[in-house]
Amino acid sequence: MGEPISLRRATSADADAIGVLTREAYAKWVPLVGRKPLPMTVDYAEAVKGHRFDLLFVGQALAALIETFPQGDELMIENVAVRPAFQKQGYGVRLLKLAEDLAGEAGLRGTRLYTNKLMDANVKLYAAMGYVIEGEETFGDRTAVHMTKPLARQA
Repeated sequence: MGEPISLRRATSADADAIGVLTREAYAKWVPLVGRKPLPMTVDYAEAVKGHRFDLLFVGQALAALIETFPQGDELMIENVAVRPAFQKQGYGVRLLKLAEDLAGEAGLRGTRLYTNKLMDANVKLYAAMGYVIEGEETFGDRTAVHMTKPLARQA
């Protein structure tokens, strides 16, 4: 079955590959939202300078990524993207759990993310993983759903 799965932190040399993967992963949402979702428009050469990117490889193939940064007492998940050929295999969930681990290691209260309200499948996935809708925010023609997940504290 299997090619080995590995994780590594991105470097600036990965910016182009991050952009390609993200555009591929979000392309399916263009017809639904009527334009490119925000992650498809980011300058990843700049984003890599200020955010952490963890890359998931299946064998030698870059299959998925997660982009995070601390925001107050939470870890902000800015982007989770899985290349279409690797979707529905649990890689996105694996990366979301990695973010929770990173938040815990950093002593943060939990994780936070947002998604376009029209991307209902994402909202449902995040809710199934324990994320709670904190609110919605409208920006012109789009509405962002803000979700948080507090970390379980060990006694």
